[in-house]
Amino acid sequence: MSTPVRINLLPHREQKRIARQRQFVSMAMLLAIAGIAVVGLVHIVLASQIESQNSRNALLKTEIAKLDEQIKEIDKLREQIAQVLARKQVVETLQTTRNESVHLLDQLVRQLPDGIYLRSIRQVGTKITLIGYAQSNARVSTLMRNIQSSPWLTTPELVEIKLVPVPAAAATPRAQPGERINEFTLNLQIKRAAPPVSINPVAGTPPKPAPGASPAKAPPATKAAAETQGAKA
Repeated sequence: MSTPVRINLLPHREQKRIARQRQFVSMAMLLAIAGIAVVGLVHIVLASQIESQNSRNALLKTEIAKLDEQIKEIDKLREQIAQVLARKQVVETLQTTRNESVHLLDQLVRQLPDGIYLRSIRQVGTKITLIGYAQSNARVSTLMRNIQSSPWLTTPELVEIKLVPVPAAAATPRAQPGERINEFTLNLQIKRAAPPVSINPVAGTPPKPAPGASPAKAPPATKAAAETQGAKA
């Protein structure tokens, strides 16, 4: 008995083409949905990161504002500290130099040789300017040598010396008004730090100087002697 032959008369190619189109459309839709989901997820993640960064930026701005206020306070404190240090420096300077005028006048009385009369004394800082009259140039030289050897004065510098008529205030038996006398201008420096002189508390006298050291000069013995020497100035 023979097997019958089956013949498919339907358009099978068209059905396969339609099935492939449906499959392609399904895959495309799935890919589109997946792409939209990925884009949405990335957008959410980026938005979260941006929001977090904005929060950190706001926190940083707040902290920076606080630090700016603290820096302003620190600057104010620094200014106050600088002012206090400046006042402290002024007080220390005054404390250090409060006896300079006394030492200056004392040394001028001690170092001023006979035949020299001072007309004015001016001090600017450590610079002293003397203007006076001398009976001769040699006495001015003696004054400069005395200043150079003084423990409180140093660096004598003769600015000028000239002949002028004797003023009435400087008249002496040797120099009468109308005659001519040497007027000089002398610059010198006062030492800020003078060598200390320690006194023996038992004997009341200064100790013996070390070998090679120059002995300290004693003060005027009496008030009358000091006034006599001060009359020359």
